Amino acid sequence: MLSVKRIMGAETEFGISQPGNPYANPMRDSARVVDAYAGPRGLKSSQDFWDFETETPLADARGFLMSTADAHFSQLTHLPQTQPEAQYLANVVLENGARLYVDHAHPEYSSPETLTPRDVVRWDRAGDIVALRSVEALAGTSEPVNLYKNNTDSKGSSYGAHENYLVDRAIDFDDIVAGITPFFVTRQILCGAGRVGIGVHGETPGYQISSRADFFEAEVGLETTLRRPIVNTRDEPHADPSLYRRLHVILGDATLAEPATLVRFGSTSLVLGLIEAGHPPEIALADPLQALWTVSHDLSLSAQLPLADGTSATAIEIQQRYLDACRSAAGPAPDADTAEVLRLWQEFLDALARDPFELADSIDWIAKWALLEQYRRREDLAWDHPKLALIDVQYHDVRPGRGLFHKLEQAGRIRRLTSPEEVEAAVTSPPEDTRAWLRGSVVAKFTEDLVAASWDSLILATGEESLIRVPMKYPLKGTRALVGDVVESSETVTDLLAALGVTRLDQTAHRDDSEV
Repeated sequence: MLSVKRIMGAETEFGISQPGNPYANPMRDSARVVDAYAGPRGLKSSQDFWDFETETPLADARGFLMSTADAHFSQLTHLPQTQPEAQYLANVVLENGARLYVDHAHPEYSSPETLTPRDVVRWDRAGDIVALRSVEALAGTSEPVNLYKNNTDSKGSSYGAHENYLVDRAIDFDDIVAGITPFFVTRQILCGAGRVGIGVHGETPGYQISSRADFFEAEVGLETTLRRPIVNTRDEPHADPSLYRRLHVILGDATLAEPATLVRFGSTSLVLGLIEAGHPPEIALADPLQALWTVSHDLSLSAQLPLADGTSATAIEIQQRYLDACRSAAGPAPDADTAEVLRLWQEFLDALARDPFELADSIDWIAKWALLEQYRRREDLAWDHPKLALIDVQYHDVRPGRGLFHKLEQAGRIRRLTSPEEVEAAVTSPPEDTRAWLRGSVVAKFTEDLVAASWDSLILATGEESLIRVPMKYPLKGTRALVGDVVESSETVTDLLAALGVTRLDQTAHRDDSEV
């Protein structure tokens, strides 16, 4: 039966500014953000701390490897020395198994691997606390910074809120593209963040559903910062490539409202399950890019999107067809996590069809729209008034005392699915049911011995001054149930490596971690 459970995770590039200094170097300030969080906690932060050896960002799921010479520098993430101002590329792995680092001109928090949408919400929100702690640490310095969980500076620049899902390697990538594209194009009505202004530079007055849609220029492609595609083809699973491919989703907006985040990840996981089973709805858009922009600009949600078969459908109707197929495949008694996503997905679609403002407590684009309309009516403002653009940005401020989202949530006007206590725990504790548990536990217990780390490996130093690479190719290994006793009973890193089955301490050792 179809289930929402799969390995998934979130990546958030935070918007950054230095108050009163429009000429501040954002890469330098991003490095300061990373160091401000890592330093007081005794975590190692440097360009070299991340293990780039197994990364392959130029591998394309369509079956080729882009040459380094043909790639834009922003794609060469595995070669940090090629990046502008490389001295600012700080990296740190956190106790909760996440990665905090400088990605181009932004600090980025990449959540640990999780298995359910609920856990994505929890550990993604933990990243917001990490960002807040950095802002607080720098607030008393001569160069404070502000961070924003958004996707555009309203000046023609956009930055990502990416999603990652492991899918079955046996599924043909063309089938993924065909099955997921109509879903992605219309998903924004469920989880858009909203944006003041239409067009890349916001040159046309108005308000739209997605903060990212106007920045996309291709249907399928490898790029993430130029000619952004609806479906990204990066083939970098960070896991056993014979079993998994990682669908790297760059289309989505950064969501603050927890119900929207849950549906964003949960519905996508279910649709991928349909594709893996060979039963996605037979829908093909006549022009996916034009449809993407049309949906984002259509606040009435009534626009008819032309389909390849000559018919048309609204975004709500397309989403309903996907939901109906998922509900049928899940059967009469889905697991609790799947049932929750199906229920909220239907709740969203029903309310969107009646009155979108019913969801001002659940979806960011609607919550922000309602807030902006209050200001517009009260002060008689046109959509191109600068004050509205400022409100747009302030909605995403990570500071509870300044961010308008946080003020709405504190006032009970935004539904919350997590408790503050469980999010606070997720700041320092990794998920227990994925390999993130081993990564985070090693960071916490053997900080001094951890030389480098990545999603699929740990490099540890032993007393013999040798380096040992522990591969972690299997995301469902390294869990607390499998290695908890080993980590907790090991007093030294040598004890840990021996218990994990790594016995060659004289050189870098490679092992099959099938029993980890």
